[in-house]
Amino acid sequence: MGNKSEHKILADNRKAFHDYEILEKYTAGIVLTGTEIKSVRKGSVNLKDGFARIEEGEVWLYNVHISPYENGNRYNHEPLRNRKLLLKKQEINKLIGKLKESGLTLVPINMHLEHGFAKVEIALAKGKTLHDKRETISKKTAKREIEKAMKRNY
Repeated sequence: MGNKSEHKILADNRKAFHDYEILEKYTAGIVLTGTEIKSVRKGSVNLKDGFARIEEGEVWLYNVHISPYENGNRYNHEPLRNRKLLLKKQEINKLIGKLKESGLTLVPINMHLEHGFAKVEIALAKGKTLHDKRETISKKTAKREIEKAMKRNY
């Protein structure tokens, strides 16, 4: 029961599972300002168009929209600013090696609170083709139909 409050998911990126084949997942800390963390705790985050990039040995998160805090003043943050992600050096080096392969990218999967700190789960992903997306949808549909049939038999 105590574990649930320590790991509260605030935002999901369902589109990532539709558009990409997820290969590996990493949990990273995120550098936020005061008004950003307040908006994140409210769940005012959109990860849909987000992606991460490694520049000069640091991981940066782009295109993630964190809505301005409504009670913020003139020090409120820019909603789409680039945010630094905190990963261990060996994880960053591993990612640099993997990202050299063609077609691989880093996408945010979810944002959650862990012991009061905002964390982003990023995934090493490979883009799906239209054929792959259709295949995934047909597999899900078949699985649902099998489950329905099993329910009817009981």
